[in-house]
Amino acid sequence: MPTHHETRKLPYTAQQMYDLVADVGSYPEFLPWCAAARVRSTRPIEGGEVMEADLVISFKVFRERFASKVTLWPEDMKIDTEYLDGPFKHMISKWSFRDVEGGCEVEFFVDFEFKNRILQTAAGMFFNDAMQRIVRAFERRAAALHG
Repeated sequence: MPTHHETRKLPYTAQQMYDLVADVGSYPEFLPWCAAARVRSTRPIEGGEVMEADLVISFKVFRERFASKVTLWPEDMKIDTEYLDGPFKHMISKWSFRDVEGGCEVEFFVDFEFKNRILQTAAGMFFNDAMQRIVRAFERRAAALHG
């Protein structure tokens, strides 16, 4: 079960980075391997909002749709994602954002496992590189929007 945890200091506000990550519908514009995104529903909850979203991930011959529940916690500057349906046995990710001197600190954690053993083996081989490319894509997007 690959996991990735990373903390980065970026020259943007926590709010700018929170808004960027929360904008799931824009992911195909800048995220590698994200071919499509659709927010199916949103509903308010105490202290936040829950969105259900579909992403289509495309990499060479692999193309899969998966559904996630994304919980937005604007006051706490956190975003939690839980897997609902698709090619994974499980998948969670967590983002947190906090202002620090000179910008903000972004913390990212992901843990997932594919149902398909072949996909899981392939993912394990390029997982760290893929996670770093995804985090850098968010950084480049922030630079394009706020740089």
